[in-house]
Amino acid sequence: MQAVSGTYNDRVVMQFTVATVFWGIVGMLVGVFIAAQLYWPTIGEGIPWLTYSRLRPLHTNGMIFAFGGSVLFATSLYVVQRTCHVRLVSDRLAQFVFWGWQLAMLGAAITLPLGITQGKEYAELEWPLDVLIAIVWVAYGWLFFGTIAKRRVKHIYVANWFYGAYVIAVGLLHIVNNLVMPAGPWKSYPVYSGAVDAMAQWWYGHNGVAFLLTVGYLAMMYYFVPKQAQRPIYSYRLSIVHFWALISVYMWAGPHHLQYTALPDWAQSLGMVFSLILLAPSWGGAMNGILTLSGVWHKLRTDPILKFLIVAISFYMIATFEGPMLSIKTVNSLSHYTDWTIGHVHAGTLGWVAMISIGSLYSLFPRLVGAEKMHSIRMIDAHFWMHTLGVVFYIVSMWIAGITQGLMWRATNPDGTLTYSFVEGLVATYPYYLGRLAGGLLVLAGFCLMAWNMWRTWSAAEGIARNPVLVPDSAEATA
Repeated sequence: MQAVSGTYNDRVVMQFTVATVFWGIVGMLVGVFIAAQLYWPTIGEGIPWLTYSRLRPLHTNGMIFAFGGSVLFATSLYVVQRTCHVRLVSDRLAQFVFWGWQLAMLGAAITLPLGITQGKEYAELEWPLDVLIAIVWVAYGWLFFGTIAKRRVKHIYVANWFYGAYVIAVGLLHIVNNLVMPAGPWKSYPVYSGAVDAMAQWWYGHNGVAFLLTVGYLAMMYYFVPKQAQRPIYSYRLSIVHFWALISVYMWAGPHHLQYTALPDWAQSLGMVFSLILLAPSWGGAMNGILTLSGVWHKLRTDPILKFLIVAISFYMIATFEGPMLSIKTVNSLSHYTDWTIGHVHAGTLGWVAMISIGSLYSLFPRLVGAEKMHSIRMIDAHFWMHTLGVVFYIVSMWIAGITQGLMWRATNPDGTLTYSFVEGLVATYPYYLGRLAGGLLVLAGFCLMAWNMWRTWSAAEGIARNPVLVPDSAEATA
């Protein structure tokens, strides 16, 4: 451990910020390409590594772990320093975490198109990359909690509680779900079998995504919404209740992914019950974020960064209402295996995750380079409307397509035969894939606009600013 320095370590924050934008563009580009493949299936025909089955996991890993992971690293290391009023516990460890994570993501970008995969959703990477991720994650945990341990204030701000929970949970889930028996340099077999393997996978699949894409981003909400609104959080007591209620329930909702499968019926029902309970803490936390704007709603007219943050919370409320609803067995019988699920996932990822990330980066980036504001506020506003319209196009298209699929697939004639063939269902939903593609293109264009705006802001600055570590009694005003 090194002694407390006079400045924050913002170098690693800047590195992860740049990585976030880079992987966001790459991941969205792959997503747009595979969306185009669903409308024009012959794109990439004859090229194995351009097939949908290989690029789809590349898109999900790129957006969840490369983009989503990088922004969580960036914001958590930014927030923990400023709320604890100390420099990171180790600059060398910070660099190891950055380069280790980028190496793992580069490995994913190479192996997945080659067809090297475990075949488990969100856990496709083979064991060498899993080991690397585990090592980097432990180092990240040491960096984060070590910084909290040397804090110069007694209190641990609520955002750090959420960041801490996601660090512990994701590490635990990753290690347990990826326990395998290696059968070669890039081949392995899980130690679990049958329904147990499925249960372990969706305990990870739901919560790896949930703790990564929910809890960590709620930490962003609790720091950047009050910061940008220049108002205290609406109810600090509610934020603590929100934290404990959310993390105590979220871990047990995974079985709702396994409705109508070989999983025992009681486990399916238990997953449904916990999913329904989740609605309360989810919306409680969301309202805490939105009501922080009490008395300053007028700022939404002039501050597009605040628009990103608040609309993100709105999409979070949509996704966290839809999720429990889709877990109900009767509803799940309609939605399972349809594009409705795809619409739900992207309401959360494009609407909640991407928008709160973008808003947070727009908020912290000028501070990193010592600028008063981003190069162009009008560009931020344009980005907001492009992204919002893109998300709406995407999720509405998938909602309509998914409900249509579900209704057509289960429609039967009086004699018990299917009313519609699979091809008829495909023809009915085909036009909506073009709406999905249009939405993805708008989101991708918005990311490119963001990259340009950041580049211009960086070019006008002298580089990474040497932001001084503030003493606790003066920090709240200017951190």
